[in-house]
Amino acid sequence: MHAYSLPLLLLHAWWGLLQAGAATVAPVPLRTWEHPSSPSPLAYMLSLYREPRPRADIIRSLQAQDVKMDGQNWTFAFDFSFLGQEEDLAWAELRLQLSKPVTLPPDIPLSIEIFHQPRLDEDQVPPDCLERLQMDLFTVTLSQITFSSGSMVLDVTRPLSKWLKHPGELREQMSSLAGECWRRPPSPPVTNVLLMLYSNLSPEQRRLGGSTLLWEAESSWRVQEGQLSREKGRRHRRYHLQDRSQLCRKVKFQVDFNLIGWGSWIIYPKQYNAYRCEGECPNPVGEEFHPTNHAYIQSLLKRYQPHRVPSTCCPVKTKPLSMLYVDNGRVLLDHHKDMIVEECGCL
Repeated sequence: MHAYSLPLLLLHAWWGLLQAGAATVAPVPLRTWEHPSSPSPLAYMLSLYREPRPRADIIRSLQAQDVKMDGQNWTFAFDFSFLGQEEDLAWAELRLQLSKPVTLPPDIPLSIEIFHQPRLDEDQVPPDCLERLQMDLFTVTLSQITFSSGSMVLDVTRPLSKWLKHPGELREQMSSLAGECWRRPPSPPVTNVLLMLYSNLSPEQRRLGGSTLLWEAESSWRVQEGQLSREKGRRHRRYHLQDRSQLCRKVKFQVDFNLIGWGSWIIYPKQYNAYRCEGECPNPVGEEFHPTNHAYIQSLLKRYQPHRVPSTCCPVKTKPLSMLYVDNGRVLLDHHKDMIVEECGCL
């Protein structure tokens, strides 16, 4: 056979395959790796921790409560009870590790339905009837499905963004469904289904600041262990039993520019009340003292090691002071930041 005959033969074979493919549109089998290369939920979150992905303040992984895959109609139920404070959803994705291949026609989109279904306690017997609320119903084309780390990935940002922006609507609609129930399906053919939520704090939360760690602690382990109400009760009693004059607070602090030798060039004001902060922070510190994450951890350590950890009490909010003064023979009116303490807290 001549050297130029082989490429020509391969070209004819490629053309024949192309013609055959154009005549019939075959279903596309979707599958992940047969071997356990897909990470578990914990392992996947650890991979995000060690190799940070695109920036997000909060990354949540929700394990599916129920899954149903009926041909082109796929249904997923998650517990969205964490929705309690406004966040800006950057993006959301469904990650599926299939236990067996799923064949899909390329010209028919998938119908995806997402539900809110409160999670049951581990020691609670699953009932036949569960509370469930539809979050959204939408379609996904085959071209919108990608594969990453051995899992099928579907972008679900748009259908979930409205719930993150208006979390109160979830509780309102759930309360309106009292008495209605949903029957549990048979075991799903999916071993791992994760909903990944990448969110950022709202501008209002950024403006207010405060201890995000305190929020998370009160909404997680204290609630789960039934400690939140008791802890708040102890705080409430401690604050009333303790002399409030000893707690972190704002007190008067008069400044006289003449006393520090600045009266010759400052025209007005000659004196003003700058206020200052004094007192101790309770342990653990509460939201009303505007703690940072560092101050919250410090207050917890001081609670268990009171003689080794100092208390904190600092300005957390200040305002400027307008001053009229002489500068190189010119009279200036300037606004200087952070001159007057407005609020004190634990930083």
